Amino acid sequence: MTAAPASTDQRAREVLKTVWGYGAFRGVQAEIVRTVAEGSNALVLMPTGGGKSLCYQVPSLLRDGVGVVVSPLIALMKDQVDALRQVGVRAAFLNSTLQAEGVREVEAALLAGELDLLYVAPERLLLPRTLDLLERAPVALFAIDEAHCVSQWGHDFRPEYGQLGVLPERFGHLPRVALTATADDRTRADILRVLGLQDAPQFISSFDRPNLQYRVAQKEAPKTQLLDFIRTEHPGDAGIVYCLSRKSVEETTAWLAAQGVDAVPYHAGLSPRERNHAQDRFLNEEGLVVVATVAFGMGIDKPNVRFVAHLDLPKSLEGYYQETGRAGRDGLPGTAWMVYGLADVVNVKRMLAQSDAPEAVRRVEAAKLDALLTYCEAATCRRQVLLGYFGETLAEPCGNCDVCLNPPRVRDATREAQMALSAAIRTGNRFGAAHLTDVLLGRETEKVRALGHHQLPTFGVGQGHDEKAWRGLLRQLVSLGYLAAGEHHGLSATGKARPLLKGEATLHLREDTLAPRPGKRDRVRPGRPDRAPVDAQAQPLFEALRQWRLSKAREQAVPPYVIFNDATLKTIAELRPGTLPTLGSVSGVGGRKLESYGEEVLEVVREHAGSQQAVARPQPNDAERGAAGNAAVLGVLRGSGQPAAVRPPPPPSALFASSPHPAAPDPQPHPEVAEALRELRRELTRETGRSAFVIFPNATLDALAARQPRTLAELQGLPGLGEKRIEAYGERIVDAVLTALDG
Repeated sequence: MTAAPASTDQRAREVLKTVWGYGAFRGVQAEIVRTVAEGSNALVLMPTGGGKSLCYQVPSLLRDGVGVVVSPLIALMKDQVDALRQVGVRAAFLNSTLQAEGVREVEAALLAGELDLLYVAPERLLLPRTLDLLERAPVALFAIDEAHCVSQWGHDFRPEYGQLGVLPERFGHLPRVALTATADDRTRADILRVLGLQDAPQFISSFDRPNLQYRVAQKEAPKTQLLDFIRTEHPGDAGIVYCLSRKSVEETTAWLAAQGVDAVPYHAGLSPRERNHAQDRFLNEEGLVVVATVAFGMGIDKPNVRFVAHLDLPKSLEGYYQETGRAGRDGLPGTAWMVYGLADVVNVKRMLAQSDAPEAVRRVEAAKLDALLTYCEAATCRRQVLLGYFGETLAEPCGNCDVCLNPPRVRDATREAQMALSAAIRTGNRFGAAHLTDVLLGRETEKVRALGHHQLPTFGVGQGHDEKAWRGLLRQLVSLGYLAAGEHHGLSATGKARPLLKGEATLHLREDTLAPRPGKRDRVRPGRPDRAPVDAQAQPLFEALRQWRLSKAREQAVPPYVIFNDATLKTIAELRPGTLPTLGSVSGVGGRKLESYGEEVLEVVREHAGSQQAVARPQPNDAERGAAGNAAVLGVLRGSGQPAAVRPPPPPSALFASSPHPAAPDPQPHPEVAEALRELRRELTRETGRSAFVIFPNATLDALAARQPRTLAELQGLPGLGEKRIEAYGERIVDAVLTALDG
């Protein structure tokens, strides 16, 4: 009897596990994959790090032909292709970095059906030669990455993207999937119109990134604040620092370097060679900080960026969300940190007022700026404000932002606001914050006396507060629209201020203090159990695995995360697998990577543990480490851009049978115990506000369900359960196990 053909969902799960090593899709990924694989169009809004790439990569392997991916950044295509080749996918790119011979080889492979995925820059795609070539090639689908670039309302508008309407015109019979991390209603409408997706289903994932901690502070000495943040919380971590101007980028980079922080600049004023060098260093080195304008970042796939810092206000909440989303893409803890001050607010307000853009555009930009300032001045959970902007409701405060960790005081500031507004009006609605502060504090400066402002009724009325308090109040009044910023940073009262001045309205504002009041949960320091990416117990093995990964990456001239990302190394370090089957169960270890690196990883684990089971293995000589040996491992021809025929990864059973270290099979998790532990983890997540993986990761849950510890002593030595976790959760874990077994 002939077996029924596997469903699309079954085939997709097999590809996901065999190729990428993931046991299940996340969120709406499975539905998107099914939709596109079965030939329909789709619009996908998914947060950075949410797994957008798999939504077109898996369907490209399920459908006949090659998946064509339109990507805006040619500098990153090689890294994306390298990552796919690592897992056995036949991938290539077409862009201006290839020589003529390389272009011909990729085109020949495309026509011969020897590719699974082809990355194309929009400029290359729009060439008549390329469009004609694609009409003759076996194309499976088109994926338009960073699709918000099609819209003038998008924060990264690219004119070439606006011409992608050629795809529905010439390839309307093929599925098209548009993907982006952020798109408001206007941008979404443009994507649907330009790409002909009006009838396509829209998949909108949660915009929440629970592993990111959002923090905003008042700007005082920004470079010093940044240095203290890096030194105390992220020493040796990779991070991105965003500045508004090229000059600020250069000055901040030099400052950090002088203080011993390994930092490089990136902005549009640098030569292409300098920008490429900075980007290559960031992708290929560990612990580098890039100081950049917003010219840097789109399409960056580096998963272990631990922080994104803003020294100046971004332009909108969409831009802020996109930029901060470059931290913690691996799901491990990351920080979105920003400082801003009155000068930032005045500058952006003034620039918007003086803009030559059409009135409709200025109204939209003003609304976006107001939303950003509302977020910055929030006295309630920042994550709730941020998600609310994107139309998503978070029922409870997140417990992982500065407002939740250290709630600010909110007070009636009506009287102080009246003083400040009166000072602005009586001085002529044309002086900046510094002069208004001098008047309010009663300082008889040369300028104050020369203008006669020391004789005004408002002179000295604010002596009950210090300069910092008044500047904070003025900043909030500008942010909330009671004061407007004019030329030369002058501040003037707006019509909105009239009811406040007449006593017909009141105003409650957050109270800025000289230094944040550190709450118990806000004392963030390196190695803190609920913020550190790896438990202290697993840290030494994690670092050994990172060193091994760096060595392999340098041999193959690829970024380290292409070998394995930090989340996978974290699980390996906590699980300490002793066999290939156990290693193959780790998320992120697919068939090809298990075949290529499995024995070496196990050897690192054994050597670190001081085990006597390590078996001497012949080491490759220098020639074998070269490009030819690398091509044999990866199944690709490097340098030409043309993949060779890549054999499918062998089935897991074949890989496991080849292990020279046979061992007894690991005990299987007890299903009732596993479910009881998942429910416990959900309870602890709700109680503590921490993410599930911070409570204990899946690898720990599986180990607990397999060993079924009945006492606290039996928890000792289990992967991912250090002293701190046992102390915090041990008794409840044992209770959950016993209840499940007794039930």
